[in-house]
Amino acid sequence: MADTVKAAAVQMSPVLYSRAGTVEKVVRKIAALGAQGVRFATFPETLVPYYPYFAFLQAPFQMAREHLRLIEEAVTVPSAETEAIGAAAREAGMVVSIGVNERDGGTLYNTQLLFDADGALIQRRRKLTPTYHEKMVWGQGDASGLRAVDSAAGRIGQLACWEHYMPLARYALIADGEQIHSAMYPGSIFGAVFSGQTEVNIRQHALESACFVVCASAWLDADQQARIAADTGGPVGPISGGCFTAIAGPDGQLIGEPRLSGEGEVIADLDFAQIVLRKRLMDARGHYGRPELLSLRIDRAPAPPLREPIEAAARGLSSKVERAKAKEVR
Repeated sequence: MADTVKAAAVQMSPVLYSRAGTVEKVVRKIAALGAQGVRFATFPETLVPYYPYFAFLQAPFQMAREHLRLIEEAVTVPSAETEAIGAAAREAGMVVSIGVNERDGGTLYNTQLLFDADGALIQRRRKLTPTYHEKMVWGQGDASGLRAVDSAAGRIGQLACWEHYMPLARYALIADGEQIHSAMYPGSIFGAVFSGQTEVNIRQHALESACFVVCASAWLDADQQARIAADTGGPVGPISGGCFTAIAGPDGQLIGEPRLSGEGEVIADLDFAQIVLRKRLMDARGHYGRPELLSLRIDRAPAPPLREPIEAAARGLSSKVERAKAKEVR
């Protein structure tokens, strides 16, 4: 791992209503960033195929058609789509963090995928608690992915949108020693108020974690806003503005100018020596912590729909062994 990593926070529009089109667009962007020497990139929350803006404009009983359309265009993991993104990451030699709507059976999840520079999928984590209107769209995630993971670009942690209002979720990543934090937001929602709140979120987390925060928002152009408004019967106003794509350093300062509108990216060199300078003064997971007084207990066990107690599983295995022995005797 290099001492300095060139990173990009990508502000991008989806190809509305198209999983295939959006993935193709993402693959092209990864290649273009790789040609510029970028080695880590964050893409927006549920960019593939698109964020469920309809849920912000329609009452629950109205959203069946749009919800079903999103389910049909959502991503399964693994799939041809995840393989395509992984292949693009490998060809570019880039670590890629991207948000997708993940379909698992009949349920959608707000999922963050992390691909290493060799194209391997090294983390799949689901948003712990969908926010407000999102509760009608996505299921809840578990804490199995609430951890920082090592990659070719450094130790990466990921959170989506208002998970940054969950102090203990953020502390789980702080305590796990993240060096780069990937923050994803939907953009084009709530307007300027949301942009300002996002800036506070990421700069505060950079200060507390003493890490770099690479924050990406999605963007809807005027035609997409009009299309969604027509399809939902809702106004354009609530799905305008609200973007804040930026990179913050361990000192909480923004590196370069944030992007508040339009497609594009913020690119910066992340000098890991800055992490040491900040942690010398304040290391929340080390000398500035008091674990004997304040600590976090986390259950990272996966939460599948079917689980057996260890004793029952052992009895089942024992029964299989006994049946196999009986067949051998006969």
